[in-house]
Amino acid sequence: MSKTIAFTTSFPVEVVFAAGHKPLDLNNVFVTGNAPEHVYNAELKGFPRTICSWIKGNYHAAHSIKADEVLGVVQGDCANSQSLLEILAEDGFKIWHFSFPPERDRAELDREIRKLEEHYGVSRSQTQKAKQRLDQIRLKLAELDRWTWKEGLVSGLENHYWLVNSSDFQGDPDRFEEELDQFMKTAARRDPFKPRLRLAYLGVPPIYKDLYDTLHKLGGEIVFNEVQRQFAMPTLQEDILDQYLLYTYPYSIRERLEDIKTQLSLRKIEAVVSYTQSFCHLQIDNILLKRHIPLPFLTLEGDQPEAVDSRTLLRLESFMEVHG
Repeated sequence: MSKTIAFTTSFPVEVVFAAGHKPLDLNNVFVTGNAPEHVYNAELKGFPRTICSWIKGNYHAAHSIKADEVLGVVQGDCANSQSLLEILAEDGFKIWHFSFPPERDRAELDREIRKLEEHYGVSRSQTQKAKQRLDQIRLKLAELDRWTWKEGLVSGLENHYWLVNSSDFQGDPDRFEEELDQFMKTAARRDPFKPRLRLAYLGVPPIYKDLYDTLHKLGGEIVFNEVQRQFAMPTLQEDILDQYLLYTYPYSIRERLEDIKTQLSLRKIEAVVSYTQSFCHLQIDNILLKRHIPLPFLTLEGDQPEAVDSRTLLRLESFMEVHG
């Protein structure tokens, strides 16, 4: 029987699809639903104000979709994921843990994926077959990404939408691909646009509802979405182990920087917007990003799921005025 498997961040989702289940990324459920209500209801349950809103949103999102199981990435993502899983287990959810090896170790990653396959009752060959199916869509997403930075046919917001949803393909790869094909047919007929300032967006997807629209109105366009692009597995490999060893997000800042610097040069980026979430350990990584990227660099910190606030808007306006 097909089950809904909620998860906290990208992992080898091929295993869940191979088992015939429906994976859903709790982050996407949270931010596309009534996000402020998700946060508010989690705080009513006792979550403190000084915990990341994504954790609170994920907690309530798991309840809202009545997930059959929650898979949490406890190494290679949020430092609070383990505690989130503990309280969800207390609430009666079935829980499974997945860990990316800190040192990008192939044998350790193989062991983690094999445990996942055993848990869901699938073989490595079944996982690889599911990967081949998803890679057909990922190739199209790579083309969509190229249309963003090279052809000027896809906006930064549209790029964000399609790439961020490749973490779970909205639970239905066939429907996702059909909608993607239709979008790309429409985009192919557009006149190319040339932004006043070519921007990179670094960091986890923003909690602000209108950041991309705000930047667009100010004359900038994001032509590189760092983490969202990683969700789409931009450097496809035949073997699933090779694929998830190249996936930069769960590993060190060194791997991220190597990928970022290559893309900044390739895409002729002129300035960087780096997003950090309040109360997130990745704020420390941002210090190193700023230190090693020799471009105009603006750090934004978001907290609640809301529109860009007046202070952040002023900073964006000033940044664009100076560098645009």
